[in-house]
Amino acid sequence: MFGGPMHMRRMMSQEEERAHDAGRVTRRMLGYLRPFWPALVAVLVLIILSSLLSLAGPYLIGLAVDQFITSGDRAGLTRTMLLLLGVYLGNWGAMAGQFYLMAVIGQRVLYQMRTQIFERIQTLSLSFFDQREAGEIMSRLVNDVQVINRVLNVGLVRVLGSALTLVGIIIAMLGLNWRLALASFTVLPVMVLTTSLFSRRARSAFRKTRETIGRVSAELEEGLSGMREVQAFSREEESMARFAQASAADRDANVQAVSITSAFSPTLDVLSTVATAIVAGYGAYLAFRTPPLVTVGVVVAFLTYVQRFYEPIRALAHIYTQLQAALAGAERIFDLIDTPPDIVDAPEAIELPPIQGRVEFDHVTFAYKEGEPVLEDVSLVAEPGQTVALVGHTGAGKTTMVNLLGRFYDVQKGTVRIDGYDVRQVTRASLRKQMGIVLQDTFLFSGTVMDNIRYGRLNATDEEVIAAAKLANAHDFITRLPEGYQTPLTERGSNLSQGQRQLIAIARALLANPRILILDEATSSVDTRTEMLIQEALSKLLQGRTSFVIAHRLSTIRNADQVLVIEDGRIVEQGTHDSLMARQGVYYDLYMSQFRRESEPRRGHEPKERFAR
Repeated sequence: MFGGPMHMRRMMSQEEERAHDAGRVTRRMLGYLRPFWPALVAVLVLIILSSLLSLAGPYLIGLAVDQFITSGDRAGLTRTMLLLLGVYLGNWGAMAGQFYLMAVIGQRVLYQMRTQIFERIQTLSLSFFDQREAGEIMSRLVNDVQVINRVLNVGLVRVLGSALTLVGIIIAMLGLNWRLALASFTVLPVMVLTTSLFSRRARSAFRKTRETIGRVSAELEEGLSGMREVQAFSREEESMARFAQASAADRDANVQAVSITSAFSPTLDVLSTVATAIVAGYGAYLAFRTPPLVTVGVVVAFLTYVQRFYEPIRALAHIYTQLQAALAGAERIFDLIDTPPDIVDAPEAIELPPIQGRVEFDHVTFAYKEGEPVLEDVSLVAEPGQTVALVGHTGAGKTTMVNLLGRFYDVQKGTVRIDGYDVRQVTRASLRKQMGIVLQDTFLFSGTVMDNIRYGRLNATDEEVIAAAKLANAHDFITRLPEGYQTPLTERGSNLSQGQRQLIAIARALLANPRILILDEATSSVDTRTEMLIQEALSKLLQGRTSFVIAHRLSTIRNADQVLVIEDGRIVEQGTHDSLMARQGVYYDLYMSQFRRESEPRRGHEPKERFAR
């Protein structure tokens, strides 16, 4: 009911791409890290320590060659090797510390990010969910956040460590021998150009992978939620084909992204090999000329530095691909967080005081899409305690009317008032707290039976919950459950029958004790005995409340104070059941068509095919 019209549902991933600003996204991501700056300083200190220790290794190897190996000084060589072992152990400890701290920071950032996403989702209007699949939204909470998690836990440390190591290696190489250093740097311009070319293609490719995995999640969520319908209509093959199509698109997008990154890494390896060959050849020339310009130990140390020089570059290249995926995911997350709700409280909105329940639609016009009105110039008044039945064919505008009453959407023209208050001038929370809803397809949450009834009023005692269940005729079947009121419910309460779920929903509404009640086909799809129980419970629920009943049953129609016949977004007939039957107009035709088994049509008055069956 409150999900909006079916024609509004479209895949978010089909939206036109907008321009992306990697710098803005990066700065915003860094903003999440700002509260953890003391821990980040400690990480930075550990990274610097690790980088210095890693740079000391080649220097000690070169020292061992020049001073101890060539001279046969075993004692000096032993001391140097022990020192080298200590350097490597210290480096290991520094790296373990930095990764641990970043893992803690990363998890806290992700907690904050997930919380912000879910808080934003709670504030968004129904129109947002009308146009997006639940699976696609879940993909942002799970898949996109997980990509960012990998970068925060490992990638950020490696980026900083690799960058500092690279700077340190450049300084060490220049300090050892500037000629060999310049020779090894000759391939850097080619490397910078290659990185620039790959980066543009990689960013676009990884953005596409985030979109395709969202479509896969959407198809998966829809397939699981609709499994009963899929099997009932023997549409397993079609469902598998749709999922396979979404998976194939995700596969192709990832293959394209991998093809870009897989070509990038070998390119860097080739450039690294070329640089090593240059250093080896030029170093040999400098070492064996007369007089020699470098020692053999310096050349050995330099070759080690050259290998180390390109290791952080290769690491940065690998992390860069992860970073591109993370930025693409962050863009999608921030797009969701920044989505403004269509329905917000007015700046001067007041708390709606306890109401009597007088409802007025004053020349209301509404359209989900501009130029396609669903309601046109609708006016009605429901006095406190009245039951108003809304009848009409599918798409006539019945659900839209109660959506406007709860301010799930805002009218384009006219006003909806409750006790004289314009619903746009009161806070949504104070409005909806005084409304209760019982839907045809009852939604039950994970938890116990008692938890689901208590959802109507969270501070209710166990005794009040049980009292509401007794009024709703739900107590007897609940006590026969394996654990009574503490029986855990499976997803959507699927371990209960449709009628049992309806009775729990009625108990939940009774516990909330609303002044305005909305019933949406609350007695459909149940057996006769259960329907009698539900009707008896509903009669208690309706007492003293202003009620709007949609897609009614016969008994509800007969007892309603007003029956509104909605056709093409307009009220075409209005009155009591008896007065409308006597008029023998649209309502009479609908009644005779839908309830022929319960009441034979009058002779000479055959029902017209005015309403879709």
